Amino acid sequence: MPRSKRSNANDDPDDIGGSMNVARGQSDKQAREKRKKLKRDRLSGMSPRERERMEAYLHGSTNADSGKRRLKALREDDERMQMDGLTPVARQNLERRRRRNKPDKIMKARMDIQETKRMEAALANADAEAILNTEQSGLLETEHEMERTYKLSQQELKRDHLDEQMARQIFDLKLGQYAPYGMSYDRSGRYGLLRGHGGGHVAVMDCHTLALRTEFHVNEIVRDGTFLHNPTMLALAQKKNVFIYDDAGSEIHRMTDHTDIFRMQFLPYHWLLATVGRAGYLRYHDTSTGEPVSTHRTRLGPCSVMRQNPSNAVIHLGHTNGTVTLWSPANSDYLVKILCHRGSPISCLSVDRSGRYMVTGGADSQVRIWDLRMYKETHSYFTRGGPPTDLDISQRGILGIGHGCHTTFWSPEALKVKVTSPYMGHALPGCGPVETLRFRPFEDVCGIGHQKGFSSIVIPGSGEPNLDTMEYNTNPFQDSKQRREAEVRSLLDKLKPEMIALDPDTVGTVEESNKHARLERVRDMAEEANARKEAEGQVKKKEKKKMRGRSKIQKKLNRKQKNIVDEGVIKLRELRDKEKAEKQRAQARGTDGGSDGEGLSSVKESAPKALRRFF
Repeated sequence: MPRSKRSNANDDPDDIGGSMNVARGQSDKQAREKRKKLKRDRLSGMSPRERERMEAYLHGSTNADSGKRRLKALREDDERMQMDGLTPVARQNLERRRRRNKPDKIMKARMDIQETKRMEAALANADAEAILNTEQSGLLETEHEMERTYKLSQQELKRDHLDEQMARQIFDLKLGQYAPYGMSYDRSGRYGLLRGHGGGHVAVMDCHTLALRTEFHVNEIVRDGTFLHNPTMLALAQKKNVFIYDDAGSEIHRMTDHTDIFRMQFLPYHWLLATVGRAGYLRYHDTSTGEPVSTHRTRLGPCSVMRQNPSNAVIHLGHTNGTVTLWSPANSDYLVKILCHRGSPISCLSVDRSGRYMVTGGADSQVRIWDLRMYKETHSYFTRGGPPTDLDISQRGILGIGHGCHTTFWSPEALKVKVTSPYMGHALPGCGPVETLRFRPFEDVCGIGHQKGFSSIVIPGSGEPNLDTMEYNTNPFQDSKQRREAEVRSLLDKLKPEMIALDPDTVGTVEESNKHARLERVRDMAEEANARKEAEGQVKKKEKKKMRGRSKIQKKLNRKQKNIVDEGVIKLRELRDKEKAEKQRAQARGTDGGSDGEGLSSVKESAPKALRRFF
């Protein structure tokens, strides 16, 4: 009697459901067919925005080509692997495996099934995000062409366009006794840290209820302040050292290694507190263990400008010579150095949420936009009324600039292309210059600290409308139990300082096996870049003339590396041979000249050796 066939969801060729089918025993061949069907039916019909969201879930970032490039480079390194350090037995086994050249079928089948699972999970997460995150941020729009959004004042916005709850966020605090004031928010946007630079006035404010949570005086200068892993702990850069306080104003710890600190940044995923100050030392301190991680000497003098890149946790420092340096705790020297403002110091800088654009402001009243993928300037803006003193980029890409007694806000398109008019503006007559300008997370609110106190204004479309409650310490409505659980989980998921790099996609990948091949590939990339510059018409700099005797051809040849023969060495040798030939011809003309030549040669021979070069 024939055996009845059991019905299965995999029998349906049109079924492209979730990953449950794969988990129930799908073979590698069926997994490959399903992955092809997903690419053909789903990925081909996606819009660029949907595809970018799906790639972020599939590869961990929107840059999916970086993994392919690393895999290609790894295969090239394996093909030309150096076997000098291997024993004869290991070399023989390696050659035997190469001759077989047979892939592991079991491993390949497992990888096919796993890739199909990951693709289905990425598609399911992208669909869930499109369904759950329905809130959208809205910008101000004009009804006709003659209207301008930057002419709308906060009074008109509060009176005609905002509801009662949002209208409460527009207010001014007159605090002239301990001014100037600075403001910083926690990751959830619920609490704000207000600090007075002059007299040491510190206050923690609940921004939802506008109630004062904590207020105390330290009776000395407070240069900077920031929240740590949650709003219950905060760090203050006071006159001499950095102090840690709790939410009740009680001193918990004094960090004696951090002296004369100007700026601080807290890295939430690594639990690191980065500080820089008058001495020019960048210090990393682990707040979970209380131990210092690393100390780097910038060698560029005092530094009062510091921001972190939210995408890769790299610290950006702005210096008085107009340069910006990028730092990581794993490297003793800077990763990148960019000359942003020639001849003027850096007064402020900020990096957007994606880590693609950096905005710098200098004493030359210029605000420059830099593309961090190419480390090139794309365009710039000019600030009227004074040089920029502080700037910030909101979660949705709105650029806020504080200059003099004015604040100017530019639309998200201003980071990509140069726009003619700003998005909004706000004047602070008699309160300039602006001390700090910070956008409040998950709210369309901007806090401005100035010489007369603090001002809060509303910038529509600046905050992220969709809140990810699974992210640690970003839920503004969490209770004490949720805060404790988030603290424990974030400690368990804490990243090592060595993972901070310019390319965050390198974490979790396979390191190249051959170090020499990797260095050769970097050298080839540098040669290609130089050849591209020469093709574009960029002329190399002329060699600088040094002091007398050091610019001679033989001296230049001695300074060159003897085991490297490049184009410059060949040119120098040709010039040396040409110079010798001219000397020989001159001597020959002197001997043919008769008695005059003989007299000159006799005088030259009788002269001291130090004076013979004048004949």
